[in-house]
Amino acid sequence: MIKRLLLLLTGLLVTALGAQALSVRRAAARVAPELRGPRLLISFSWVPLGVLPLMRRFLRADTPLGPGVAVRHRTVTSPEGTTVDVVVYDAGSRPSPSGALLWIHGGGHLVGDPGIDHALCSRFVLEAGVPVVSVDYRLAPEDPYPADLDDCYAALRWLQTHTDELGVDPSRVAVGGASAGGGLAAATVQRAHDAGHPVCFQLLEYPMLDDRTALVTDQAGRGRFVWTARMNRRAWSAYLGGPAGSEGVLPAAAPARRTDLTGLPPAWIGVGDQDLFHDEDLAYARRLRTAGVACALHVEPGMYHGADSVAPDAPSMTAFRGRMVDALRDAVARH
Repeated sequence: MIKRLLLLLTGLLVTALGAQALSVRRAAARVAPELRGPRLLISFSWVPLGVLPLMRRFLRADTPLGPGVAVRHRTVTSPEGTTVDVVVYDAGSRPSPSGALLWIHGGGHLVGDPGIDHALCSRFVLEAGVPVVSVDYRLAPEDPYPADLDDCYAALRWLQTHTDELGVDPSRVAVGGASAGGGLAAATVQRAHDAGHPVCFQLLEYPMLDDRTALVTDQAGRGRFVWTARMNRRAWSAYLGGPAGSEGVLPAAAPARRTDLTGLPPAWIGVGDQDLFHDEDLAYARRLRTAGVACALHVEPGMYHGADSVAPDAPSMTAFRGRMVDALRDAVARH
């Protein structure tokens, strides 16, 4: 009897693993060939949140700076009295005053630091002709909402009130970010608008906008790689200090919950068609347009979440980031 039970359990396990492997192969087949690789099989979905502080030390990997780009690490204070660490990128060879970009790195509100975007911020400096201020904001679960949003807003207010020092036109300040940083960028823009300190443009790279995505059970095969539905639920819950998708979540924490988008600045949103955030990003773009806000939307075929960081040298990812640079350059040049 025990032997038959063990054989049955073994058969069920083999069947389940086979079905899982088949599901992964089918999902990988939808990924652009140049973006496939072993990294697709790595997931942090099961890592206990308590070990994140230790993991951050080992995960830190600065990307290379562009030629001639100077970096300054500063601790700045907003007019409202909030102090935050920032990294300022500049090449020193631009017309002054120019536009500027406040950049917010990704990491699901749980990990990440400005160094992961050295290369991207360098492209903004060199190709869009703007200085970049990147925010080294506090992370959850140690510092949940609104800690990181407070830090990002403080950095923006410092930038807006030090434009003479930075050689920046205050009417040409943009805010951008990737993933959780894209969500924070959208939230920072909303907060600045409400406070009477608007910016000219928002650059949202596969932004993490809506905690209610965690409640969606059918993702049409999306979100199988890098940033999964399980990781999304855990990250949102850690950030919010309660279950993702629950009642009472403030729009400032999940900017897609804001009901009135009227008057916000023009936006660019880019996301892959295999990204977990695909649907929420397209919905936000539609709502911006319905509210009368100009919003350019680019959906990259075969791209999973964060693919431009996993495979930055892939031609499609170089072009994807080039679209971001072009959007930023055009936005700050028009203003």
